[in-house]
Amino acid sequence: MTSHSFRDILGMVGGVVLPLWNIPLIVTIRRRRSSRDISLAWAVGVWVCLMVMVPSGLSSTDAVYRVFTVANALLFSVVLVEVLRFRRTQS
Repeated sequence: MTSHSFRDILGMVGGVVLPLWNIPLIVTIRRRRSSRDISLAWAVGVWVCLMVMVPSGLSSTDAVYRVFTVANALLFSVVLVEVLRFRRTQS
């Protein structure tokens, strides 16, 4: 069993908490039933970049990076799905 430094613990917390900021965006899109104010190019571009980074994040020995990669990829995937879903219903 390894001992984690305070810096590692803070990094892990940040790696989990930072992607959680996607949740208010998801809630706002669902509540308004609109994603018109969100750039489709931005949402797809961010998602593609995250997916390109996933293999590196998952194979990293850095636990903070692994946790951040998984949390961010999952939550931003939900953002993209909601952006696409509510963009399609408005056309």
